[in-house]
Amino acid sequence: MPENNIQKRSMSGFMNHHFIVSPSPHLHSGDSVSKNMYGVLIALVPAFLVAIYTFGLGALVVTGTSVAACLVFEYLIQRYLIKGENSITDGSALLTGVLLAFNLPSNLPLWIVIPGALFAIGVAKMPFGGLGNNLFNPALAGRVFLLISFPAQMTTWPVAHAANRFSTVDVETGATHLAVLKGYLPGDSLHLIDLFYGKMGGSLGEISALALLIGLAYLLMRKIITWHIPVSIFASVVLFAFLMGADPVQHLFSGGLMLGAIFMATDYVTSPMTPKGMLIYGASIGLLTMLIRLYGAYPEGVSFAILLMNGVTPILNTYCKPKRFGEVVKHG
Repeated sequence: MPENNIQKRSMSGFMNHHFIVSPSPHLHSGDSVSKNMYGVLIALVPAFLVAIYTFGLGALVVTGTSVAACLVFEYLIQRYLIKGENSITDGSALLTGVLLAFNLPSNLPLWIVIPGALFAIGVAKMPFGGLGNNLFNPALAGRVFLLISFPAQMTTWPVAHAANRFSTVDVETGATHLAVLKGYLPGDSLHLIDLFYGKMGGSLGEISALALLIGLAYLLMRKIITWHIPVSIFASVVLFAFLMGADPVQHLFSGGLMLGAIFMATDYVTSPMTPKGMLIYGASIGLLTMLIRLYGAYPEGVSFAILLMNGVTPILNTYCKPKRFGEVVKHG
């Protein structure tokens, strides 16, 4: 039999079989959505313990309400509106609920927490197609929605005090460190050691830089995130604070910078995919944060900066793509 006929028969037999190649990557690393989501939740445990020690019952109630509301809203939307496969067990709604709570005061009325969860899940996440398709970080979107809708309640911060730990009403309130730095409210500037350990007012998950840095170390060790985004945010905040005549260390350890840089800006879906894109993204978040903090109407700017750069992420993914395999690079 001629060689070309043998080749034709071989190709014909090959084509008659269904040869299906799944999308890349083809080597399974053992990671999964659920594994990474629960890994981030483990990294948040130190900050949560500090929040419970500092704010007591209020931290537990706000976090539990936020988590329960996010889970319920995602289940109901998927069951009765989208009618797709249920995904509340993958950990994404649970993580959204925790991160939303971490961006809220521990004395926030529960009737305000629930609309924030509805906005995070029902507006910022599910209408885009659920996890993996949303343009903006759901927890931050929920937080900004509440800040705009209920500015008084969202800027009334409980003071760390032993008498407040077993009560969610009539707690003593005070100014955040950033509000004092900006001159909006009277108060004394805190020492670095107080900022580092968590002796300041603020959202329940942002008060201890040490606890958040422990979470960062865990995420890096487990390779859940890379260093590019948080380090570029920290570096740009320090640089631009120095250039703008502000105290770099005070701004680095104050407010929601640590929480935002480690747990919000690094969200897989809403951040760039390449190291170059991540560095540009992180540096831009740091610059925008300092511009808002020093010259904007709000003393804090991390949430707004991250959401703004979430919108730029598709552009960074387009123009910071790696070279294709086998592509010839022209020089000169």
